[in-house]
Amino acid sequence: MLDLSPHALMSLLQVTPVLLLLVGAAGGLQVGYYDTSCPLAEAIVKIAVARYRFTDPFFAAGILRMHFHDCWVRGCDASVLLVGPESEQTAPANNNSLRGFPVIQLAKTALEIICPRTVSCADILAFAARDSVVISGGPYWDVPAGRFDGRVSNAADANILPAPFFDVTQLSENFASKGFTQTEMVTLSGAHTIGQAHCAAFSNRLYPTVDSTLNASLATKLKTECPQSGADPNFRQDLDIVTPLLFDNQYYNNLEVHNGLLTSDETLYTDNSTTQATVEIFADNTLEWQAAFIAAIIKMGNLPNVTVGEIREDPLCQVVNA
Repeated sequence: MLDLSPHALMSLLQVTPVLLLLVGAAGGLQVGYYDTSCPLAEAIVKIAVARYRFTDPFFAAGILRMHFHDCWVRGCDASVLLVGPESEQTAPANNNSLRGFPVIQLAKTALEIICPRTVSCADILAFAARDSVVISGGPYWDVPAGRFDGRVSNAADANILPAPFFDVTQLSENFASKGFTQTEMVTLSGAHTIGQAHCAAFSNRLYPTVDSTLNASLATKLKTECPQSGADPNFRQDLDIVTPLLFDNQYYNNLEVHNGLLTSDETLYTDNSTTQATVEIFADNTLEWQAAFIAAIIKMGNLPNVTVGEIREDPLCQVVNA
């Protein structure tokens, strides 16, 4: 367990607690939003991310996924972090599969000591997603900030999240509903270059018959690890079977040889000539994919956020303000 006591946090982060004035900024999101009100904000999140990598090597993928699941439902408002019997965390897409909470909690607890009531949980999650990509060998980008934390979290709202069994048509419709093109859809899907999935997420490709677009050797391995009955509920399969901890373009190379794990992965290469062409471009050019990914995730981070929200004070980001 991480020690979240004030003394431990200040020792861990090696900074001096200084109370800063709460300054609101007008307008939309902006890079450097906390430069005046909490200059250490991004540095503290970065340190929290760096510290936790030794506890869970796959935490980075969990944080990136959580950022996507947050933004896609109600805009990036940290509603995914709220706890409750009918919160987004209980939705099928999230239940028992979200990872990385201790990183957010570590950063938020420190920030509430250093600059109380200033940095939103939503911004912390956005910063942490960027830093998780970087620590995994991916590109850096400046994160526009200034988000409010929402006060609503409903499991039903999370039904908008794309499912692992979606085909390219369903994925395209889902992303279009949020204003994203097919190219941006393929771009963001590349986040599956890191991370893992439970058997339930891909068992539809194994039973009752093996999906013809799944590499035969991979299918044999997966059937061993995930039998039709009695599969270990804690088993996780790497989404990228070649470089599972490295944020690179190997994901797209995997699709070309039918080693995409999920239906929603492999369909990008096998079921649509337009998305197939994009997969091939990204498989051949890491820098082109990275540039496209930065643009797409910044766009995702700008999905409409609550206009009347709050800066959540709970150091765990789990409950709304009183």
